[in-house]
Order: sequence, then C-alpha cells, then structure tokens
Amino acid sequence: MQFVIPHAPRPVRFTQVPGAIGRLLRTLALGLGFMAVLGAAASGVGRFFLRESAFLSQAQEVRGLIAGVRLPPAEERADAEATLEVLYSHKGMQYSASGVRTSAEYAEGLGHGAEVLLLVDPSQPDRPREARFTRGRAGAVHLLPWALGVGALGALALFLWELRRTLRAEVEPLRLGALVWLTPEGPLPETRKEVVFPATYWRQDVKHAVRARARPGRAPVRKGDKVLAAVVPRQPRWVRVIDEDLARTLGWIR
Repeated sequence: MQFVIPHAPRPVRFTQVPGAIGRLLRTLALGLGFMAVLGAAASGVGRFFLRESAFLSQAQEVRGLIAGVRLPPAEERADAEATLEVLYSHKGMQYSASGVRTSAEYAEGLGHGAEVLLLVDPSQPDRPREARFTRGRAGAVHLLPWALGVGALGALALFLWELRRTLRAEVEPLRLGALVWLTPEGPLPETRKEVVFPATYWRQDVKHAVRARARPGRAPVRKGDKVLAAVVPRQPRWVRVIDEDLARTLGWIR
C-alpha cells in the first residue's frame, strides 16, 4: 500500500465523502420538517392574534351583575384564574353567561350581586369577557407577532447552523485535520454500525487520549496495530478514522 497524502489544506470535496450526501439530505429533511411544524404553529398563533385584535377593536363595554363566583383553592390563587357567572343586557336583550374568566385575586372581592364591567362582541353577544382581565392580557397578545418573528428567525438560524455543522463535520477533518496514527485501546469490534472507541496517538512527543469515530462496515487504513485518523478541528479530543474506501476515493493510497 503506497500513501500519497497531500499537506493541509487538502483538496477534499463534500461529494467525495461516502455517505455525506445522505447525511446532508437527512439534515435537510429534518430541518424542513421542523420548519413545517413551526409554520403550522405560526399559522395558529396568527389566527389567534387576528381574532383577539378583532375582538378588542369592536367589543363594547357592558355592565353586568355577578350571579356566582368559582374560585380555586385558597393556597393556589396566586396568579391563578377564576370564573364568573354573570347577568347582563345588550341591545335590549337579557343574557346569562357562565365560565367568564378573570383573575382569582380580583374575583375574591366579588360577591353575589356585585357589578362587573364586561366586554361584549356585538356579533357574539352571548360570549362576554371580563374587561379588566381581558385588557390586562392585551399587551401580551400584541407582542405575539414580534415573538413569532423572533422565533422564526431563531429557527432559521438554528437550521442554517446545523446545516453548516453537518458540512463541516464531513469535510473539515479531511481537509484541515492533522493526520495521525492512532492506537486503539482494544480490538475494534466486528460490526456494521458506527464504532466509537477510545484511543491514543503521539504528536511532538506528547501522548493524546481521544475518542475515535469509524464509519460502519469499513476497513480502516492500518499500519500494524495502528489506524489512520484525522483530528477534528476545534475538537482535538475527537478524531475520524480514515477507512480504505475513503482513502482510495480521495487518492491518498494506491
């Protein structure tokens, strides 16, 4: 076996690395799937925002009377919600509604017959909301588009980072990594799965302990009990084992 290994940076293309295209496609598929899920969630959030904005813009204030209050247990009322049963009139019609949400702390001070301010949508007069509670949440509702935009940008940045990481993980060790003769701590298992094993190598009279990753079902380039490996840039405790198929594809052995 004759070695013909150029000095770094070595001319290694992504398409020359066996299995790299498949891993890239899997990364793309996962990224696109994640973006689709995020898009569906964004669509739901957008519809909710539009509904809330429409309600707040056209709701009318109506005075109602408390017919009942449903509170959570006393020890659970901090930042909790309660529900009201209210009686009110709108455009000459009498209505009764239950399950009107409000804060538990506010509801504690409301007794039977107490007056409460409601917001009523003229198109749905039988679904009132307690005004104080609804307007208190309005600020958070108006932040939704901004939060959605930041989330979308974050997801896109994460996807691009993962794509870049995949590209680098496949090519950079071969292009820029130092090539070393690695001594595994024990015999490599016979398996068709990816193998990760502890090993050591010497460089400039210093012994380095690393974790090595070998491609599944491939015979590594050997020299006695040692195997050829490339040190992963920026992760000096990880190395990538160079198998014979890869070395021949790159023209490193003849």
